[in-house]
Amino acid sequence: MELIIVSGRSGSGKSTALHVLEDIGFDCIDNLPADLLPELIERTSHSRQASSLKLAVGIDARNLMESLDTLPDMLAPLREQANVCILYLDADDEVLLQRFHATRRRHPLTRQGFSLEAAIQQERKRLDAIASCADHRVDTSGLSLYELRDSVKYIVLGHEEQDLELIIQSFGYKHGIPRDSDFVFDVRCLPNPYWEPSLRPLTGKDKPVQDFLNKHEDTARMVQSIFGFLSDWMPGFRQNNRAYVTISVGCTGGQHRSVYVCEKLAEMFRDTYANVKVRHREQGDT
Repeated sequence: MELIIVSGRSGSGKSTALHVLEDIGFDCIDNLPADLLPELIERTSHSRQASSLKLAVGIDARNLMESLDTLPDMLAPLREQANVCILYLDADDEVLLQRFHATRRRHPLTRQGFSLEAAIQQERKRLDAIASCADHRVDTSGLSLYELRDSVKYIVLGHEEQDLELIIQSFGYKHGIPRDSDFVFDVRCLPNPYWEPSLRPLTGKDKPVQDFLNKHEDTARMVQSIFGFLSDWMPGFRQNNRAYVTISVGCTGGQHRSVYVCEKLAEMFRDTYANVKVRHREQGDT
């Protein structure tokens, strides 16, 4: 089991770090009371998927002081049950002040009567115990959002990048365009196998339908055109730290042409992308 404890002062980027970890396959829990950590690990360690389980837990100054102070003592037994990594994020006091002023968000310790400046300083004292145990410390003072995301990915994955996931789905226009689409391509201009009685009950995954569509030059031109357009723009989505992109291809009923085109696109993209999924909505795939 892999456990990453994410901590740090408010405004340093803990929420961003947890979102990155969620995107790369971790189950995330924010603001867990520190004294519940041993119970969480004990319960999950007995599950069938325990060996492959990846957990990320956010622990910060909203915890009781006593719980934070005892956290270092909990770590030794936890490390016997899981591969534990503590990631601690921080920033200069002045930078944290600027971030709170910019976002107009309230610091959690101001509810206890502290001014914002005093709350930021008090929070450092409360988190001293966990900060001293950190395996990785990240100073986010001069980091952009994208640089912070890259830093967290590098710490967790090393040189390995989490690949962009491509979801390629077929649909029928008569049933509506999928709402989760990032790109929508209409292939109703291609010859329709539906009008061939022998092909009507088949789908675009069946060879007779594929042979029918392959006979028409426009089919290959359409597939290549869509592939070329997407290939040009997917690197931009990768660089912007998108976890996935959903590409929808539609024909009238979502049975023949769109299914065929989706299968062809998936086959072509798998040469470049490790994580390609195909869904055929009208065929019951979800």
